[in-house]
Amino acid sequence: MGIAEFLHMGGHGFYIWGSYGTALFLVIVEVFFVSKRRKKAKEELEQMEAEFSRVDNQGING
Repeated sequence: MGIAEFLHMGGHGFYIWGSYGTALFLVIVEVFFVSKRRKKAKEELEQMEAEFSRVDNQGING
C-alpha cells in the first residue's frame, strides 16, 4: 500500500481529508475567537477594577 492509495482511501479520500481539513480550520478559527473574547473580557475586568478602585478611594463604598 503506497502513500497515494492511503490518501485516496478507497475512493473516499476527498470526503475524509476534506472533513479533517474543515475540522482543523474550525478549531483554528475557534482558538482565534476565544483569544479575542478573552482579551476583551480582560480589558473589561481591568476597567471595572479601576472604576471600583476610584469609587472606593472616594469613600462612597465604606
